[in-house]
Amino acid sequence: MKNISEKIFVALKDPILRKRVGFTVLALVLFRALATIPIPGVNADNLAQLLGSSQFFGFLNIFSGGGLSNLSIMMLGVGPFITATIVIQLLTMMFPKWKALMHDEGDAGRMKLSNYSRLLSVPLAIISSIGFLSLLQSQNVLPSLGGFSFALNVVAITAGSVLLMWIGELISEFGIGNGVSLIIFAGIVSALPSNAQQFIASYDAANIPVYIAAVVIALVVIAGVVFVTEAERSVPVTYAKQVRGNKVYGGASTYLPLRLNQAGVIPIIFALSILLFPQIISNFLSNVSNATIASWASSFTLFFNNPWVYGGFYFVLVVAFTYFYTAVTFDPKQISENLQRSGAFIPGVRPGDHTRDHLASIVTRITLVGALFLGIIAVLPLVMQAFTANQSLAIGGTALLIVVSVVLDLLKKVDAQVSMREY
Repeated sequence: MKNISEKIFVALKDPILRKRVGFTVLALVLFRALATIPIPGVNADNLAQLLGSSQFFGFLNIFSGGGLSNLSIMMLGVGPFITATIVIQLLTMMFPKWKALMHDEGDAGRMKLSNYSRLLSVPLAIISSIGFLSLLQSQNVLPSLGGFSFALNVVAITAGSVLLMWIGELISEFGIGNGVSLIIFAGIVSALPSNAQQFIASYDAANIPVYIAAVVIALVVIAGVVFVTEAERSVPVTYAKQVRGNKVYGGASTYLPLRLNQAGVIPIIFALSILLFPQIISNFLSNVSNATIASWASSFTLFFNNPWVYGGFYFVLVVAFTYFYTAVTFDPKQISENLQRSGAFIPGVRPGDHTRDHLASIVTRITLVGALFLGIIAVLPLVMQAFTANQSLAIGGTALLIVVSVVLDLLKKVDAQVSMREY
């Protein structure tokens, strides 16, 4: 803790880092200010009832950074941009040209793929805003809007999502940390005062065992996330000796650190993003005039709102996206080629394809542990909700997982910036 506090103190003394921290804080304050601007005609009582009616809307409020709680112009949050990023990364895995674009052109190629994600996020935001407005009108949260008013709200909500995407990228470039993750983090933290007030107002001495269990689980989740995030498998690497003239170079031994969970909190965000859209569509279709479609959509909504079904899909998606994101960010073939070019090798493993297969095998095994951990922590609050009928536990578990992971990532970014300044 002393080391962390010293790093933060050094960061605040450095003028460049102080500007980065200040820019990040101002950007988050701007986001929270914009999140308080509601779209016109909101029925607050019906909105509160809708948010408390199912875990879906509770998760969605977290995912939007708290913007859904008052139907602000930021109600979509960074969801469309994250979904667009998922789609582009899936296409990158499917099309070799796009994969080569990312690996061969380096930063330029990644910049092109980022531009594609930005462009795709706009139509996704339009579709999401239309679905949300239609759903909210059917639930009497919003009055019946005319064509012009409806289109105006769609434009406002889409613009808010695009603006939030831009703010997140500015934070990533000129601030400290990942902008998208920090925006979600800020939305979760901003709800703490109101949650504390609700807890005090609804305090019941008979529920003390439940409160103690929630605190214990929160501590276990924090300790588990820190442990799994920091855990790594060290792969020994040896550099071959080279004789040049009368001197011998190389021969040093080092290691290649492979993290147990290289994806961090991204699988949770991806899984939530994917889970949101089927429910938005089914809620929208359940109110259409066609009786067959409405009946099918209502049955799907009822089926998907079952905690065990929702938890099963949630667990599978978290595990799948952990493997997917690790496969996107970690390329064993490229690492084996880099080791071979630099004259390095793993003891007992032949260079080339054997090194690639060896690294891939190690990453597959350690990622399984990290993926199962993330999946269990993600659905554990849902299981507790099924037994305790306490909605706040389900929301708190996912929020706590995101908050801890984002804080760890932010501390690493601060430490990296301070170390760079020291050197």
